[in-house]
Amino acid sequence: METAATPRWFVRRDIDGLFGLALDNFIQILLIVNLCQGLLGFPQTIIYGRILPGIALSLVVGNFYYSWLAYQQGKKHGRDDFTALPYGINTVSLFAYIFLVMLPVKLLAIAGGKSPEQAAEIAWQAGLVACLGSGLIEFGGAWVADMLRRIAPRAALLSTLGGIALTFIAIDFLFRTFANPVVGLVPLGVILLAYFGRVKFGIPGGLLAVSLGIVLAWTTGLVSWDAVRFDAALKPIGFHFPGFWLGDLWRSRTVLFDYFSIILPMGLFNLIGSLQNLESAEAAGDRYPAAPCLAVNGVGTMVAAICGSCFPTTIYIGHPGWKALGARVGYSFLNGIVMCLLCLSGTVALLAYLVPIDAGMAIVLWIGIIIVAQAFTATPQYHAPAVVVGLLPAIAAWGAILTKNALRVAGLGTPTNPFQPDLVKQFQANNHFIDGAFALEQGFIFSAMILAAITVFIIEQKFDRAAFWSLAAALLSWIGLMHSYRWTLADTVINFGWATGSSWAAGYCLLAVLFLYAHWRSLKS
Repeated sequence: METAATPRWFVRRDIDGLFGLALDNFIQILLIVNLCQGLLGFPQTIIYGRILPGIALSLVVGNFYYSWLAYQQGKKHGRDDFTALPYGINTVSLFAYIFLVMLPVKLLAIAGGKSPEQAAEIAWQAGLVACLGSGLIEFGGAWVADMLRRIAPRAALLSTLGGIALTFIAIDFLFRTFANPVVGLVPLGVILLAYFGRVKFGIPGGLLAVSLGIVLAWTTGLVSWDAVRFDAALKPIGFHFPGFWLGDLWRSRTVLFDYFSIILPMGLFNLIGSLQNLESAEAAGDRYPAAPCLAVNGVGTMVAAICGSCFPTTIYIGHPGWKALGARVGYSFLNGIVMCLLCLSGTVALLAYLVPIDAGMAIVLWIGIIIVAQAFTATPQYHAPAVVVGLLPAIAAWGAILTKNALRVAGLGTPTNPFQPDLVKQFQANNHFIDGAFALEQGFIFSAMILAAITVFIIEQKFDRAAFWSLAAALLSWIGLMHSYRWTLADTVINFGWATGSSWAAGYCLLAVLFLYAHWRSLKS
């Protein structure tokens, strides 16, 4: 008789997991610091005295809970190989709330006669309210998420993650690797040898890859000494005690209604994305209860808002990658401790100066590869066409974002030269239907899941279920949660509202009629 295994709070491979997850969290924090400082003009008192301490507490909530849950699941099932769910700041919401909530609020305040300092304060308060709204949606949705998990095919959930991993993780970091090949290729080689080739280096592969990346970055001149930057990186160092900002939340409560069309989709995207990550974990062998996991995710986001951060948290993509690394329970709570210390001590700027992103990006690239592979290997082989279909919306969304970035680089997207609908005609004249990419970009998490589910049920000849998913797509399109977009100064963004996506809704309804006809024919045959 086999003896049940006992989980451990820490194993050696948790070090590799820590490097990968901490790097991922660190990149998000760097984005926050750079955008809040450069774009929003927030002073250091807001960034290091309010936002980062709020982030610290929100990361502790999730990382500690998911470590504890993995340990308890291991004890319950007599296993020592449960891997904690990865957790951190939600990247999509980060950009959405900066560009679509805080920046417009700041510009409106300045236009109304407020000073830049007053406008920054108002914009920060608006971000808190948006973050709290996301947390409430995530927490409330946790109690119905299991129903969706039961009715959605695994291919629908995993292919959505695969599309995100392929584009926004793997390709982006692959570009960066080949932009600086002398620094990037050697750490990537170490990661591939350690985790695909099972080569033993004597120290964890992740630690070796990051160490080599740091050495190569500094010795090749990718990073060089700059006394001015170094002095600036030292200024925020000091303990920053978290605060409670309920008064600021109350004063800006109208933001919840003014920007509901942004907050609701972001909250729903976070909820569905986290649910998909739970399915990914189960496909890798670790089943977690959906309701408490998603509820704690919402709690983490609400803690962030109450304690000063404008940025929601989420269960991260990548559980199969951390599991394949050999990380178990300890990497998650260690990440919570490390990120908490960095945020509370103000040392984020110093670490960003000393450790370039290029030193650790190979780990994140490898995670992306594992997630895409899982979308195919953890689903039935005959569902492979559905997985491919589920990859396409994320690829389209990534292409749309790349296109808009190129337009901005070319000088468009300014007050004197804003984005215009005529751009679509110019692209179509060159046989590029960019408007289709813009439509797929909006709500691509929903459309990827729905299109993959429809394909699964077509393969299984369950045409009535395919019709049901088509009607769900019609509903989401009708209210603007999928496909419908509107033009802004330098972007195309979701156009949430009644009948804003009527043309796509009509298309999905016709598709449902077609599937019902196929169902009727199958019953007669």
